[in-house]
Amino acid sequence: MKGSGIGACIVRKDRTLLLECGHPGFEAARMDLADYCELVKSLPAYHTYRVTPLSLWNAAAAGKTAEEIIQSLSLLSRSGIPAGLEEEVKLLVSRYGRLQLYADSADLSLMILRADTPGLLDELAEQASLVEVGLVRTAPLEYQCPAEQRGLLKQELTRMGFPVLDYAGYRDGQALHVPWKESAGSGTAAVWDAFGLRDYQDAAVRRFEGMGGSGVVVLPCGAGKTIVGLAVLESLQCETLILTSSATSVTQWREELLTRTGLDEESVGEYSGVKREVRPVTVTTYQMMTHRRSKGGSFVHMNLFTQRNWGLIIYDEVHLLPAPVFRATADIQATRRLGLTATLVREDGRETDVFSLIGPKCYEIPWKVLEKQGWIAAVDCIEVVVPMPDELRLKYLYAGEREKFRIAAGNPAKIAAVARIVSTHPNEPVLVIGQYLDQLKNLAESLEAPLITGKTPQRERGELYSAFREGRLRLLVVSKVANFAVNLPDASVGIEVSGAYGSRQEEAQRLGRILRPKPGENKAYFYTLVSGDSREQDFALRRRLFLTEQGYEYAVQTEQQEEIIL
Repeated sequence: MKGSGIGACIVRKDRTLLLECGHPGFEAARMDLADYCELVKSLPAYHTYRVTPLSLWNAAAAGKTAEEIIQSLSLLSRSGIPAGLEEEVKLLVSRYGRLQLYADSADLSLMILRADTPGLLDELAEQASLVEVGLVRTAPLEYQCPAEQRGLLKQELTRMGFPVLDYAGYRDGQALHVPWKESAGSGTAAVWDAFGLRDYQDAAVRRFEGMGGSGVVVLPCGAGKTIVGLAVLESLQCETLILTSSATSVTQWREELLTRTGLDEESVGEYSGVKREVRPVTVTTYQMMTHRRSKGGSFVHMNLFTQRNWGLIIYDEVHLLPAPVFRATADIQATRRLGLTATLVREDGRETDVFSLIGPKCYEIPWKVLEKQGWIAAVDCIEVVVPMPDELRLKYLYAGEREKFRIAAGNPAKIAAVARIVSTHPNEPVLVIGQYLDQLKNLAESLEAPLITGKTPQRERGELYSAFREGRLRLLVVSKVANFAVNLPDASVGIEVSGAYGSRQEEAQRLGRILRPKPGENKAYFYTLVSGDSREQDFALRRRLFLTEQGYEYAVQTEQQEEIIL
């Protein structure tokens, strides 16, 4: 299949693609590639994408065929598709669905794994790890397996390159009447009422239902992922366990449940370090689920997964799911599972485990599409290059590689840069976010602003967040505790002074702190400060990879140079 010769991409036989940034078809090509590729590098002239098994399986789960993907590659490529790549795409996409899992109607303690050819089962029979989960050949096209091994089987087969279509079904769970309130919600985030989900939220709920009972919804911060979770709960009308990333987000989920639905306070429980309420809808944290009294001891609260007959488990910020919860999730595959996240990127590389144990990506909408529709704020992203003082530069040159990053990230010259940025936004609420406590303490003292860290009592945090939301406080300095699920709808300026090396997910979450719609021109600003001629600049390129894929461009400012666009 030949390309047109004027495509925006150079397609290589190693499954990588170079997308020319200056090509007139750049934006359209980027939208197409996001459906079946992963962005691995963004440079001023070209963005590098890679076609991976997982990206193809997620595309297949969303309904894309190999022929559609190949046609897209052909149209985008300026010199055709290299020999062998077309066949490789067909092979990988075809593997999604070759294996199907069903409940054994004669014995519910067993499952049936079916293949499309006997040869595939012959190939799997040679894998020792599959024997360990109890697979027994019962027919030319069938294996039998204990139902309790459902999750581990799916996980192992996905790792081998054969994702399973799971038709084994889900238990209904204990029924629970969950009505919408007659009216709910208003303000700058756009009016929402009981019967008025936004179009994309409704589409996300419908797609989840169409997947049968497990899947992941990917939406940017501020786009209403929590509302999608509530809508799924309302649709299923069952008792639900909600896992999230922090005590602050537990409070926020509980408030949303009581505000938006007809559930009363006795029906909504908080399972935290302060309370141990197990109720028809229970909200807890990943930290609680993985708590143990001693290193190597058992997980004290993991039995929460089985304490009630849950019909749904919601994994908020699913990209943060810790390993022990993966293991527990493998054991509860008969319970419906909804993952919510702003990015499926995991820095530990366990995206395939999210795919196999929580479910495939069932819905995603580009951030820039929501921006154009006014559902999230338009953001100017600016990288500010801050020179290091001579004395610090000398220390940096003689430091080890890891220490180099720490020195550059803590550059004291960033304090003056933050003050200058704050002064250019005199009437806007500003959030300063960083990684290192000593740096943040110095910033808070210099700016005469409150500081929130992991040691700040929950009540004090709540009071400061409320003051910030209500406009009584214009400037707030926060540590990484504000990376996730903090409701700061009025923040319109974010200043990132340091971060966790090259974490793409952290960059996405931090920009997400300022994405909620704003009154007036609906505009926000995201500044990231890096020390010049340092390793911090290299990590910054990787940090913004996911946001570049979403269509965000970073302007670069230095004291010596005029602004340029990457």
